[in-house]
Parts: sequence; structure tokens; C-alpha cells
Amino acid sequence: MELFQVVILALLQGLTEFLPISSSAHLILPSQLFGWEDQGLAFDVGVHVGTLVAVVYYFRCDLLKMFRAWTTSLTGPSCTDSRLAWFVIWATVPAIFVGFVFKDFIDQNLRSILVIAGTTLVFGALLALADLRRTESRSLSNMTLKDALIIGCSQALALIPGTSRSGVTITAALMLGLDRQSAARFSFLLSVPVILGAGLVKTLDLIAMGDSAPWLMVATGTLIAGISAYCCIHLFLKWLDKIGMMPFVIYRAILGLVLIAVWFMAG
Repeated sequence: MELFQVVILALLQGLTEFLPISSSAHLILPSQLFGWEDQGLAFDVGVHVGTLVAVVYYFRCDLLKMFRAWTTSLTGPSCTDSRLAWFVIWATVPAIFVGFVFKDFIDQNLRSILVIAGTTLVFGALLALADLRRTESRSLSNMTLKDALIIGCSQALALIPGTSRSGVTITAALMLGLDRQSAARFSFLLSVPVILGAGLVKTLDLIAMGDSAPWLMVATGTLIAGISAYCCIHLFLKWLDKIGMMPFVIYRAILGLVLIAVWFMAG
């Protein structure tokens, strides 16, 4: 890859991993519009590491408190932080199950540009509905296991390209009555085991292939993805209560229509 390709793809990964606009919808556009070749498995691993480091560092205090409370809850009383840690664990199970069972089917049948355009539009509309009808009557402190499992099942839908993991989990959380900040924070905390798992799978595939890689480009992509992801998380949480979800809904609508236009032109 050329350096400008590395910069663009790493920025796309870092920014779209946490915004409710679908990373897969964006990563397909450069190849479709400019004919860029696949960036390679090593680059995928690198940008996943970058986004993982970003979200872990941003929520480092929360994650540390959750981990300490979780270990205490194994033999002693529970608290809000330990319950939140358990909720993240249980909410991750549906995505693991669906990924394990349906990964090959999804890879072979659901990665077309038309599918991505459709899911971008449909789940964008659901996000709009959830935000417009939100009650914001609850926070993370009074979440239940049922809430976590419902959000976890919605996260499993994000294995379908174009859905957006952050978008669909925030949608589910808003529909359950969580306020915007709580919905976004739980979505971001829930991303940690998911990104870690995806990165580990890709790393094992990379080791099995044993191919060499342009490691300087990979390191550059990792750094750019990490910095952009960190800034994205910070600004999203800072502006969320002011701007809401509608700017992302409108953006998804435009993106979905662009993808449909690209599909027709390619056909």
C-alpha cells in the first residue's frame, strides 16, 4: 500500500469503529471506488490493536474498577462495578456464539455491497426511531441482566456487514430506556472483548499464514487508528447530549444511497 492509502484506511477504521455509522460500509468504498486491493491480514490486525488500545486507555479507570470488583464478587459481595463487569461478559456471549456458528455463511453470502447498503439504511432508521422515542429513564447503575443480554443479542446482529456494532447496541440500549451517555458507554465497554476476540482470531490466522508484511506500514496504520479512535470516543461522548443521533442517521441514509448507486454503476 501507498502511505496515503494507509492513512485513509486507518482513519476509516479508527473513526468508524465507535461511531454508529458502520466500519464495514466505509472500508468497502475505497476498493469499490478506487480499485484498491485488500489491505492484508497484518494491517487488519494492526488497526484492531490500535482501536483496542484506544478504548482500553480511555476507559482504563472504569475497566480497572470493574475488574477489581469482579474478582471480589467471585468470593464476596457484588456492587455496581462488579455487576457491570458481569453484564459485559454475558452480553459478549451471543456474539461469540453467532460468530462461531455463522461466520463462514456471513463471509460467503453477506458481504456484498447491496447487503451493506441495505443494513446501513435499515439499522440507521432503527437508530432514528430509538433516539426519537427514547425515555432516558435509566442509567448503568440500574441496568439488569436482561438488559445486558438483549443488548448482547443485538450486538450479534452486527456480524452482518453494514449493521454497525456501536449503532445497533446503542439502539437497543436506548429502546430499553437507558440515557444516551449510558447507552454509549456500555456500547464502548462492550467493544473491548469483541475487538480483542476479533484481533486474536486474525492474529492466529496471520501466524498460520506465515507471510511477511510491510511492518512499517502496519505500525503506521496502528498508530493512526489508535489516535483517531481515542479522539472519536472522547468527542462522541462530549457532544452526544447536544447533537443526539440524528446527524449519524442522516449520514447513514446518504451513505446507503451512495452504496446503492455504486452497486448499480458496478453492475
